[in-house]
Amino acid sequence: MDLLPEALLVRHLADLQRKPLPAATRERLAQALLDWFTAGWSAQGMPAAQTLRTLAADCLAGPGTAPVFGGDSLPPLAAGFANAGIAHLREIDDAHRAAMLHPGVVAVSPVLALAAALPLPQRRVADAIIAGYEVVLRVGEALGARHAARFHATATAGAVGAAAAAGVALGLSPGQLHHAMGIGATQSAGLWQLVDDEAHESKSLHPAFAVRNGMMAAFAARAGLPGARAFVSGPRGLYALLASDGPLAALTAGFDAPERLNTTTVKAWPCCAQLFTPLDAARALMDEHQPAPLEIESVEVVIFPHALKIAGVDWPAKPAETCFSLRYVLATLLRTGGLRIEDMEAPDLAQPALLALARRITVSTDETFQRAFPEKRPCRVTITMQDGRRFSALRELRRGDPEDPFSWDQLQARMRSFAPRMDDAAARRITAWCEGFADAGRDDAPCTPDAALFGPA
Repeated sequence: MDLLPEALLVRHLADLQRKPLPAATRERLAQALLDWFTAGWSAQGMPAAQTLRTLAADCLAGPGTAPVFGGDSLPPLAAGFANAGIAHLREIDDAHRAAMLHPGVVAVSPVLALAAALPLPQRRVADAIIAGYEVVLRVGEALGARHAARFHATATAGAVGAAAAAGVALGLSPGQLHHAMGIGATQSAGLWQLVDDEAHESKSLHPAFAVRNGMMAAFAARAGLPGARAFVSGPRGLYALLASDGPLAALTAGFDAPERLNTTTVKAWPCCAQLFTPLDAARALMDEHQPAPLEIESVEVVIFPHALKIAGVDWPAKPAETCFSLRYVLATLLRTGGLRIEDMEAPDLAQPALLALARRITVSTDETFQRAFPEKRPCRVTITMQDGRRFSALRELRRGDPEDPFSWDQLQARMRSFAPRMDDAAARRITAWCEGFADAGRDDAPCTPDAALFGPA
């Protein structure tokens, strides 16, 4: 008997496909799809989205039927690449505390690209997306925080998750699926050095390449090519080589628990998820005390150190850096009462009032907070007013975490807020399509995503 944890994980994926899908998982899948469409629509008009569409068409050329956000249809491989990159541009795609990555872009993008080209029933599409989430989150959690500080886990674990999603969509046997995941693992890459070198504009390539590599791995396995079997746990596997320190048992623990899809976080703010607890804490103080921005003497932020390894931009020099600057997002929230897509896309970084408030924000780290990471993301925000009053709030979990989820109505409102280009007809169409995954009666129905769901070219 093959007792490799990777083999047990593949067997678990096969078991999930044989079981009825719980109603809660169906509903959560519908929410995950709505989140993915929200992220893609929000970014489809950005110049960077056009760059990704052009890159996909240039490098993965040919006629195709797979829709792309804001562009013409492309072959599945090109569409998966482009949509994964576009859906990651705004930093609003879903996240996960323990795995420290964005699972939806690598789990959903390859499956919907393949569904547009293949006659897949809805249950196969659901199983494939759930498998993508299951694998990327388990691998990401196993790789751990030390890995996530050096590598973008959406890219590294993401290549394996995308291979699993694509492999299930293609109907691979368990043996072929194991090979696909092993081939995908050998293509895992994604260095955070791009942040250190101020190359933030290329971050969206990480999930794009992960999806391309994962899809290619699935096709390679279907063609009969073998992959690494101990691709995580082996002496030259991901765990040994990529600075890992997480629980390797995450690959196989809790197979009887609800699917990992149910443990994800829907993002409440249009920025890096490392900055959510300070924003949530500040929002709570604003709601309770209504501090006037001009009367704020100082703002003290104490946060877990890992946050600044990813989102450590002191003050942005360009729009691409706004998502990673705590002082910028917090000053914007305190000054304007909100944090909008426009604040990230077209910021006035030299605005005197904003700069003056930002200079009154100090940021420090606390090793005690770090010890709670990644299961919690502790942060304390203290506002001192010019009249001497002090307001303080500690936030350990984020709005949108499984413990504090959005309702379906709130997710629809979030979609319209984050995707202002979307009209009422498009919103109804997307909502209805995503809601269909909660209906077990449609499991055998063909599932082909219409181009209208992806916005006008």
